[in-house]
Amino acid sequence: MNNTSIGNWNDRFAIPAIAQIVPGNGGLPKVQITSSAASAEIYLHGAQLTSWQPAGSEEVIFLSQQSHWEEGRAIRGGIPICFPWFRAKSDDAKAPAHGFVRTKAWKLEALTQEQDSVVITLATESDAESRKWWPFDFRLVHRITVGAELKLELIVSNTGSAPFHFEEALHTYNRVGDATNLRIAGLDGVAFLDNRDANKQKLQSGDVLLTQATDNAYLNTQSPVEIVDPVLKRRIRLEKQNSLTTVVWNPWQEDAAKLADLGDDEWRQMACVEASNILSGAVTLAPGKEHAMTAMIHVINNSAV
Repeated sequence: MNNTSIGNWNDRFAIPAIAQIVPGNGGLPKVQITSSAASAEIYLHGAQLTSWQPAGSEEVIFLSQQSHWEEGRAIRGGIPICFPWFRAKSDDAKAPAHGFVRTKAWKLEALTQEQDSVVITLATESDAESRKWWPFDFRLVHRITVGAELKLELIVSNTGSAPFHFEEALHTYNRVGDATNLRIAGLDGVAFLDNRDANKQKLQSGDVLLTQATDNAYLNTQSPVEIVDPVLKRRIRLEKQNSLTTVVWNPWQEDAAKLADLGDDEWRQMACVEASNILSGAVTLAPGKEHAMTAMIHVINNSAV
């Protein structure tokens, strides 16, 4: 990236006094938004939102202070996009975890204002590099609406001549006061696969409480989920569409210590609760068709917790 690129992007897309493209961490370009409804930051690297703060609220998104800011490396925190597989690729141990789009530079296609919200549209598509890992033709659009509510739309199009099968997730790192002192409501009675226990199927009883390293995929979930945070005195509410699985993840102390881009105690300030279609919820998409998954995040401050 250079100043000419930044200037060209701003000439084309900037919204005076509200949205502009600036150099971010590591010199990576980011869209910076400051409106009456909310502030936010979105990197073109991975089309990844790294900050969202509604007016009158504290920061909602967790971002590691140890994150790498380099081309080809994932940003630790924010909302990474996992596609076209989740976790490790089942048939290729050398393939990048969570797919390849979260470490690509995406193209900024539009930046518009809609009433009190700002809408950012970014896109990427198959190329020679992606075909090394996945031999299909696709186009992926990430449309982010920043306002009092955060709306994320991930739109997958099959631009090739063969059907393909994919997993996807909006891997949301929510910022919390203390991961050991919160509850996740809305999953009572839901079957889940426990990735910490050989993906055995289990049944959730009551609210989810984080008491150890957790990596659960809740199945056939379409209802809202809330992170109830008594330390920050708020609820973070996730609603979703065209998403059949909800992932809950926290590495806890022992797994966090294995991650070079996560501070030793930072796991306490994060709880991943994410809209996804993984495992049995994976999507098969015919040529010429598209699939759109949507996540909507809302914060309820000073609520009874």
